[in-house]
Amino acid sequence: MKEEELKLDALVIGAGVAGLYQLYLLRKQGLNVKVIDAGSGVGGTWYWNRYPGARFDSACYIYQYLFDEELYKGWSWSEKFPGQPEIERWMNYVADKLELKKDIQFSTVVKSATWDQQRSSWQVSTDSGQKIECQYLISCTGMLSAPLENVFPGQDKFDGDIFHTARWPKESIDFSNRRVGIVGNGATGIQVIQTIAPDCKELKVFVRTPQYVNAMNNPKYSDKDVEEYKDKFHWFQENLPKTFSGFEFEWQDGSWADSTPEKRREVLERIWENGSLELWLSSYKEMFFEQEVNDEISNFVREKMEQRLKDPQLCEILIPKDYGFGTHRVPLENGYLEKFHLPHVNLISVKDNPIAEITSSGIRLSNGQSFELDTIILATGFDAGSGALTRIDIKGKSDQLLKDEWNREIKTMMGLQISGYPNLFTTGAPLAPSAALCNMTTCLQQQAEWISDCISYVNGQGKKVIEASESAQEAWVSHHDEVAEQTLVTKTSSWYMGSNVDGKPRRLLSYIGGVGNYREKCLDVAKAEYTGFNIT
Repeated sequence: MKEEELKLDALVIGAGVAGLYQLYLLRKQGLNVKVIDAGSGVGGTWYWNRYPGARFDSACYIYQYLFDEELYKGWSWSEKFPGQPEIERWMNYVADKLELKKDIQFSTVVKSATWDQQRSSWQVSTDSGQKIECQYLISCTGMLSAPLENVFPGQDKFDGDIFHTARWPKESIDFSNRRVGIVGNGATGIQVIQTIAPDCKELKVFVRTPQYVNAMNNPKYSDKDVEEYKDKFHWFQENLPKTFSGFEFEWQDGSWADSTPEKRREVLERIWENGSLELWLSSYKEMFFEQEVNDEISNFVREKMEQRLKDPQLCEILIPKDYGFGTHRVPLENGYLEKFHLPHVNLISVKDNPIAEITSSGIRLSNGQSFELDTIILATGFDAGSGALTRIDIKGKSDQLLKDEWNREIKTMMGLQISGYPNLFTTGAPLAPSAALCNMTTCLQQQAEWISDCISYVNGQGKKVIEASESAQEAWVSHHDEVAEQTLVTKTSSWYMGSNVDGKPRRLLSYIGGVGNYREKCLDVAKAEYTGFNIT
């Protein structure tokens, strides 16, 4: 058989955290399965996001695979929140240990996938013209893997270098003689700014939306530290999938209403000093539902930021006032705020004076003000959750294109399937916790296991096709929206709501009912022989 006419039981798109595990699980079933990835190596997010300062904001000891104790304990981390080079080495360790690379085709982009109703299979085409037929198609394309790159007029006119953080070159870049402009100050932009600021000749930071930040506490690990977290493997394995966020911490300080003001302050101060995402995901859950509680916690974080920024003008631009803490993604940082005190770092607010265009020499704002630059860094974010799939021409059983449907309204069945697209499974897709609100390895492992078990069940029944019913999908969408609308998150414009992409339908991308609760609902579906799915 020619290479370009490959026939498979299952094709997995993406060689990141989900894709590697999905390959491992399906191969264990004896299926003929391959992975395709656009990168030249494994890693997914951690292959592409090699920008300066890229690192975990989940603690290393929980951002791991928990299905194999030997695999877990065979790798030792150097610090609590390691950087991208170490993370990429870990991903390669996993792929080598499990002998996965022999079934991965690198440097290949999936361009289209069409469901063939008569053959009950997917017909897939790649950028090289390769044709692949597969019974099952599993998207492990990542929730933040479709970068918003061409966002300003005139980018092709710029005489200097333009880099998007999600497509950073492998070669190191010397900023010491350069006038650098960075657009964006979300989690990625913050990591870049705090890392390169001391090295630039000049650095101009263009900020539209201020961000609440939490100072990262990132200790280096001794042998004893490593031994201690490895000893907790079974505890992590048992408990992480049951928590609200897939992290090791859970709501543990009681309710806001039952605490005195002194007790609340004590709790907030203690968690703040921990320097992790705990303040966001495990302080007081009322923060997500009650405006008064959110206001108090937001003021606490503003106070902490003001103490470090000092300068009223910096505070005005960098500290949020029109939305609450935790309703956006909360970045961890390490010295980010102090970088704006450096004499060669300039802060430019573009909230009321947006960027009009990129010229041959730099950036011009709407009021005509121009900034001459040698290098422009775009930390402009992603078409999150849905973008990786809508950039592929995926055609369902009625010849409908998924991108057209999702341009009207984003729907899925539990973030695992989409009605009208038989045998297409998704991880990290909208309406599941893995779209945003989760320690990713916790959620992606759970989804990969559910998909593997589902395929095993279908094959074991002597059937060929499974598809989410439209009624079950509508019921899940209704439940998802009902839970989401009880929170303050839906009242805020952010990439969580698709607000960063013009014309994107507004819906909370991530299921916010809790990781443990979602897992139980998925298990219930499986135990009921995949109720809500049509199997033929």
